[in-house]
Parts: sequence; structure tokens; C-alpha cells
Amino acid sequence: MTENSTSTYREAGVDTAAGDLAVELMKSAVAKTHGPEVLGGVGGFAGLFDASVLRGYRRPLLATSTDGVGTKVAIAQALDKHDTIGQDLVGMVVDDIVVVGARPLFMTDYIACGKVVPERIADIVRGIAAACSETRTALVGGETAEHPGLLGVDDYDVAGAATGVVEADAVLGPEKVRNGDVVLALGSSGLHSNGYSLVRHILAKRNIAFTDRLDELGGIVGEALLEPTRLYTAPLLRVLASPSGASVHALSHVTGGGIAANLARVLPRGAWVDVDRSTWSPSPVFRVLSDLAGTTLQSAEGTWNLGIGFFAVVEADATSAVISTLAVDGIPAWQVGTVSTADHDLAGYEQGAKGVDGGAVRLVGQYSAA
Repeated sequence: MTENSTSTYREAGVDTAAGDLAVELMKSAVAKTHGPEVLGGVGGFAGLFDASVLRGYRRPLLATSTDGVGTKVAIAQALDKHDTIGQDLVGMVVDDIVVVGARPLFMTDYIACGKVVPERIADIVRGIAAACSETRTALVGGETAEHPGLLGVDDYDVAGAATGVVEADAVLGPEKVRNGDVVLALGSSGLHSNGYSLVRHILAKRNIAFTDRLDELGGIVGEALLEPTRLYTAPLLRVLASPSGASVHALSHVTGGGIAANLARVLPRGAWVDVDRSTWSPSPVFRVLSDLAGTTLQSAEGTWNLGIGFFAVVEADATSAVISTLAVDGIPAWQVGTVSTADHDLAGYEQGAKGVDGGAVRLVGQYSAA
């Protein structure tokens, strides 16, 4: 490429040199996620992963997931704080894979931005890499694309995709769920990465900026809202590898759609669960936002996780063991309900969530006091 053509591209808003610098700044963090299965290093057209690792499986099934962080990035941009969004992305993508009992193998990311600011891009990718390391996922590739004229100079969006593997006879899901199984809730770290359009709408109506201080949230509004998504993959894989692992029948990641819809997706048709609100108290961020909106916590149950980031459906006699194993990793877990397949009037239950013809779930009772 000639100097003239390079200058013309830069004048059009695309700076390839900035992109190269961003890669240099992130290379070290990305390389730390690589084990011997990753070949080729950073910067290739395609990431290479040695599939001979699958020879140790009798019938390996590949699991894949893709997602983004949504409008939570608007808060990161407003605060010019970009080192936690990467963990949110890994949580949204990789934690979906463990739902079927799979362990993640590798992940790729995609960042679209109005202008490549190398330090900003490196912060995002370092966050992705750190979370990949925590979940033992190799970050084998990615792409950063400048979209001048489509995105503002400080605007960006992030997305990713991951692949994992699970033994065919170890797949978790509705087929394994039985009458009398216990439903455990695993505590969230906050909003995670769902419902931020509602959050932004509430704050805008009250003329509250992300940079404002709100004592009820313990400080700067945006900083409280940027609390990173809790990562469940490694703790749940340890549960599945433990003596009580075979007693885990289904897992559910509480993301878009809220509490009832996501649990219903992993229950068999004809099964139902009453989730008891009195077993937990939603953390202050949910209560403050509901108060600002002038609504109830119940009205947000289909939007926010309200303190539950995951569900585990387990055999009743394994309940204590699973809770104890999760506690070692700092994951609070508690019983919120029991699966039933008895004949029951299902009016008022969440059914058919996300297009899945699964079970039925409703929330009952009142939330525990703060």
C-alpha cells in the first residue's frame, strides 16, 4: 500500500497503525490464556486449536455459544472505564456453555468501534483474557474493526463466541430432571449484563448521570452499575467433577428474560416449580433502581436477575454437598424450590420461554427484607 493510499484511509477515519498498536498492547494477556493445544500465537487469520484433545472422549459433543454485553458498554464509555467489560463478555458467552455440562475450549472476540484507541481496546481485551484464564478458556483470536461514520469516536460494541466439549452421556438438561429434584439458586454479583436499557431509561427519567454520586448505591452510579458479571464456569465444573456431580441434572444461566423464563427452559414438559421469593433478599442495586422507577421488584423479574445468576437442579440428597462445594469458590447457593410433575393448574406460570416447550415456573411469596 502506498503512502498516499494509507493517508487516504486514515483521512476516511480508519487508522491501521492504531489497530496494530492495540494488538501489541494486548498480546501478552492473550498469550497467557494459551495452553499447548493452541498453535500459531496471536495475529493469524484464524486461531488454531489442537482437536486431538477430543480423543480422550468416547463420544465428544461440541457446544457453542455467542453473545455480547449489550448497552452496559454505554456506562463504560461514559466513565471511560473499560477494564471490566471483558469479564462481562466472557460471563455471557462461556457461562452459557457450562449449562449443558460442557467445559470451554476456546473463544474469539469482536470489537466494533468508531475509532481505535489502542489503550482502550487493550483494556477491553485484557479483561476478556483475564476472564478466559479464570474459566480455562483459550482466547484464540479476535477482530477489532473501525466503523467511522457509523459509530461515534468513543463508541464501541463487543461480542464473542466460544466452543466447548462434553461427553454425550454427560449432557445436562430437561431429560435428566426428575420429580422431587431440588432447585438451587446461585447468587449473582449484581445486574450482570442484562436489563441495562431499562436501567438507562430509569436514570434518564430521574436526570441522574452515570458520573453522579448516589449514596444508596455506595458511590458513583456508573461504578456500581459496572460491577462485573460473576463467572460460574470453573466452580460449576468443579461441582460436576465432584462425587455429587452425577446428582446435578440441569443448569440454567439467568440472563435475558429473567428468573422464571430461564429456569423453565431447562425443565421437562409437564414439570413445574414454585420459586420462593422469601428465600433471598435482592441486593441494594435492584431495590434502588426499583425505587427510582416507582415500581416493584416483582415487575422486574422478567428483566433483571434480582440476585440469582444461575440455577442448579439437583437430586434432593445432594443439596448440601453441592451448596458446600460452591461455597468453597465463594458462590452463595440456597434452595428456592422443588420440581414437581404432579397434575397442577399452570395458570400464571411462565411457560414456553425462548421458544422452548419446557416446564413451568412462577415466583411466589414476598422477598426477604433487606
